[in-house]
Amino acid sequence: MKITVLLPLISLMMVFTACQEDKSNDKSSEKVILQKSTITKTYFGDSPDGPAYLFTLKNVDGTEVQITNYGGIIVSLKTKDKNGSFGDIVLGFDSIGNYVDEHPYFGAIIGRYGNRIAKGKFSLDGENYSLATNNGPNHLHGGIKGFDKVLWQASEIEEESAVGLALNYLSKDMEEGYPGNLSIEVIYLLTEDNSLSISYSASTDKKTICNLTNHSYFNLGGAGNGDILSHELMINADQFTPVDETLIPTGIFQDVDGTPFDFRTATSIGKRIDFEDTQLEYGLGYDHNFVLNRNNEGLEKIASLYEVNSGRFMEILTTEPGLQFYSGNFLDGSNVGKEGKVYHHRYGLCLETQHYPDSPNQASFPSVTLNPGEEYSSKTVYRFSVK
Repeated sequence: MKITVLLPLISLMMVFTACQEDKSNDKSSEKVILQKSTITKTYFGDSPDGPAYLFTLKNVDGTEVQITNYGGIIVSLKTKDKNGSFGDIVLGFDSIGNYVDEHPYFGAIIGRYGNRIAKGKFSLDGENYSLATNNGPNHLHGGIKGFDKVLWQASEIEEESAVGLALNYLSKDMEEGYPGNLSIEVIYLLTEDNSLSISYSASTDKKTICNLTNHSYFNLGGAGNGDILSHELMINADQFTPVDETLIPTGIFQDVDGTPFDFRTATSIGKRIDFEDTQLEYGLGYDHNFVLNRNNEGLEKIASLYEVNSGRFMEILTTEPGLQFYSGNFLDGSNVGKEGKVYHHRYGLCLETQHYPDSPNQASFPSVTLNPGEEYSSKTVYRFSVK
């Protein structure tokens, strides 16, 4: 009886051992080590203020963004299309020399003041300030040497489910005519759910104005692969701020209903861009601030962009009250971008989250004044997927 009982037991042990040996030779049963998001640093070239570096952030899905600490510029952004192929969806250059030269702010951090200030003048507490007029009669994007032309201090960020880059810069009192020593930090963070967030913070030792944004030109069909007129755009805004012939807001709020500026439902950009409309004539297309519909002061989805051929879909969430939609009207083929691709008319579009243009001179607009002891804080998220 004992032998009869033990033989099946021994047989079972042999079978179990054999199965274990088979599993050890089966690659499908090997332990899988999950890949983590990565960040690497390489030399990009010399800027007027010293060596600049290129930081490559890549997540587990393969989404990749390259950022240089010169101007805080997003140099490239590669996302998947509906076939699983990656492509670069932002306009830019292969070398730092092109960024040092004049260019239309491709991918850069914009400050101290994003957008236009009428005649380059504003006042605080009765004191008048004069800025460079670098856009016709007006001041644009921080002046002659805005934040797009400075070298930022960079430090890498590695988190459990994200990688990022922290950029810091001290804008000294009266730099480009702005009062106060302004200490700024901008944090780019690429997450594993294919979102790129940009967080801005700043503080000052003297009353000043501050309005920061990013000036990336998007083309979801691929940078340099054609115009953006077939892109479908949604902007959650019932109103926009009309402009004069120099693109300064008139101070009124106009309903989008019944105008070419109604993007409350997804609409192709080219559908109404050539309509006979004074505002489109002033901007040579869209170059206007939209008054976003907001429910609170937190992060809210306010816009989306879709390109049917690639299937790429981008959602924008922000804490800002405004969105400047610019349809690349001044691109004219004079910029030769990455891989030798020429950026022709309307080959890229900008969706700049912001406070409104010329706010320092418009009492009815949300304030851009920053006082000592206060913190400027703003966040925008670009979330990528396909459909």
